[in-house]
This record gives sequence, structure tokens and C-alpha cells, in this order.
Amino acid sequence: MSASLSKTKSSFYRRLYVAYLIDQGVTSVPALMETTGMPRRTAQDTISSLAELDIECVFQNNAGERHNSGRYQIVSWGPIDPQWVSQQAARLRTALGYDAG
Repeated sequence: MSASLSKTKSSFYRRLYVAYLIDQGVTSVPALMETTGMPRRTAQDTISSLAELDIECVFQNNAGERHNSGRYQIVSWGPIDPQWVSQQAARLRTALGYDAG
């Protein structure tokens, strides 16, 4: 089904779905990779591009740990309705071709 999505729509859906996953506790790049099957670079780029939708995502370091140890957190969904995204999560996952996580 993902082949029928335009590049723009798949990028938009991927950002919404990654924000949803982070909000649901999938808060690291390795966890996103495991849940979705996406490559590391795609996961990293998607997190970085959330700001383009005015979704504020921050990385919080674990206290006393190395600089790359921590988790991502959605601080603000901006103009996006997180309830709608949550209701559509299964459809987004299917459209993107990700395994059920």
C-alpha cells in the first residue's frame, strides 16, 4: 500500500507516526528502528524534521550518563491534533508499510 503514497504524503505520515510513537514511549532511535523497521538515518532525519510541522521534540539526557543516552519527548504538537493522530495510528502504520509495533 505504501507504493501508492506520494513522497510528500509518506513524509507527512512518517512524521506524524514517529511523533505518535515518541509520545507513546518509543523514545529512542533504536526503539523507533525496531518498531518500524526504518533505517537509523531515516529515523534520525524524521525526528529532526518534526520541527517543520511545528511539533516540538526535545532530547533529554539521562542524568549522569553519556551525552547520547536519553530519550526524545514531544513537548508540543503545535497545530497537529494528537488525538486525531492517535486515532489514525493504525492506518498511518499500514499506509507506511510498518510492522505492527
